[in-house]
Amino acid sequence: MPGARLTHQDRQEIAEGLREGLTFAEIAKRLDRPASTITREVARNGGAAGYRPNAAQLATTRRARRRPVHRLTTPPETKPAPGQDLVREFEERFTDQLVRNGVPRMMARVLTCLHTTDSGSLTSADLVHRLQVSPASISAAVKFLEEQELITRDRDGNARRDRYFIGDDVWYRAMLASAQLNRKLGDTAQEGAQLFGTDSPAGQRLRDVSVFLERVHDNLVLAAEEWRAVRAAGQPNDTSSPATAP
Repeated sequence: MPGARLTHQDRQEIAEGLREGLTFAEIAKRLDRPASTITREVARNGGAAGYRPNAAQLATTRRARRRPVHRLTTPPETKPAPGQDLVREFEERFTDQLVRNGVPRMMARVLTCLHTTDSGSLTSADLVHRLQVSPASISAAVKFLEEQELITRDRDGNARRDRYFIGDDVWYRAMLASAQLNRKLGDTAQEGAQLFGTDSPAGQRLRDVSVFLERVHDNLVLAAEEWRAVRAAGQPNDTSSPATAP
C-alpha cells in the first residue's frame, strides 16, 4: 500500500529487482510505491550494489526502537482576558495606520507596543516576547526608530539591559523632522525652477511645488510649536479652535 512502511517481503523484492537491473522507478511500479521511497530505501542501506534485504530490515527495526514516541497533547483552552480582543484589534489598526503613513511594518509594531504599555518603555527581551519575532528583527527595528528620533535608549538600572522609551514629545519631533524634509524638497524644487527658468512650463511647475512645500513646512512647524506650548502650560490637549460665532 502506498505510504505504508516497507515490509521484509518488499525489501526482498527490491533486492530481486536490483539483481534484474530494474530502475528504481520500475521497482517502485512493481511494488505500487513512490519512486522516492525506493530511492531512499536503497540509498540508506548500501546503495544499488550493496543492498541486502535482511540487513536493511534489521537496520529499520533498530531505528524504530531508538526513535522517541511523541504523544500529541491538546493544550488546555485558555480564554482571553476581558477586553483583550479589543486591545489586539486596536493594536492591529494602529500598526496598519503607521504603515500607511510610511513606517515599515516591524518598526510600526514596535512603536505600537511602546504606545500601548503603561510605562512607555520596554526591553529588547520584552519586545521579542510580545511580538514573537527574533532578537535580530527587534535590533534592526529599534536602530531605525532611534535614527528617526522616534524612540530613545537607556540602561535598565543594574540589569545592564537596554530599555527603549517613547517620549511624550515623540510626535512633536517626528512632525518637525517631516517638516524639515518638506523644506529640503521645496528648496531643491526652487533650484530646479531657477535652472529651467520660471517662464518655462517646467520652471513654473517646480516653482509651484516649492511654494506649496514651503507653506506646508511653515504650517507644520507652527502647529507643532503650538502643541508644545499648550503641553508645557498644562492645558487640555484639545487645542481645536472654537467655532466662530455667527
